[in-house]
Amino acid sequence: MTPFRQILQRIVESTPGAVGGAFAASDGEMVDNFTIWPAEEWAILTAHYGIVLGHIHAAFGTWHYGSPSLFIAQHEKVDVVVQAIDGGYYALLALAEPRPLAHAIDAMAVATVELRREMQ
Repeated sequence: MTPFRQILQRIVESTPGAVGGAFAASDGEMVDNFTIWPAEEWAILTAHYGIVLGHIHAAFGTWHYGSPSLFIAQHEKVDVVVQAIDGGYYALLALAEPRPLAHAIDAMAVATVELRREMQ
């Protein structure tokens, strides 16, 4: 098990309702992940949110607000928390019922520090 997967597994297992975590490059290619979802479905979700993050980066760059560090997408059946990481990488955490977003945001903050450390 890689250090990245260990970090992702820890945040998924410690966050109520979490169904998966991913660490990916800006093109949506997963570096590593931990999920209870089918692998193909998880890879598609992760890649799509990489594209969304790219669009948000472009929009905020146009408006001169600076790059976003975190965004949340709430859907009927799942919430997705995406945290930008240095070098064009991002971490993603998806939650089904229950959806404790404050806990998820805190878990992502810790995971981001740990993922950055492992990247060096």
